Amino acid sequence: MDPQIIEQQDELTETIVQIKRTSKKTKGGNRLSFSALAVVGDGAGRVGTSLSKAPSVIEAIKKATLRAKSQLVEVPIVGDARTIPHEIEVNIGASRVMLKPAPAGTGIRAGGPVRSVLQAAGVQNIVAKILGTSGKKQNVDTTIFALTQLKTIKQRIKKHS
Repeated sequence: MDPQIIEQQDELTETIVQIKRTSKKTKGGNRLSFSALAVVGDGAGRVGTSLSKAPSVIEAIKKATLRAKSQLVEVPIVGDARTIPHEIEVNIGASRVMLKPAPAGTGIRAGGPVRSVLQAAGVQNIVAKILGTSGKKQNVDTTIFALTQLKTIKQRIKKHS
């Protein structure tokens, strides 16, 4: 399913990256359940994600967006180009994501789930590549982890002094 921007509420952009249907065999028949992967961001350096399950699609989306709002993390965005401070490559399990800063006018050159996270965070110029698994949940989590590992020049100087 294509990512959908659901609504903007309290200046937070909610994007549904994936919806999956699962079924459980029971004595009385099949029990259907849905999972929703949501990305929420304010477009100014804060982004969060969550995966939630519920018996209906609407409930799963509500749970996922509510949880994602409570798990927002800060992302350093620098310069007029609104890009990341430095290049980073992160591995988590089979997922591997590479992020590189880009000059103004480049836009977001990233695929699927990584693009959703970067747009929600407010990054406008970046080049990203998914090098490992194609699992959306793993790539979203790896991207958010990579964004939390970024340090501005001031933070690097403070750490070394």
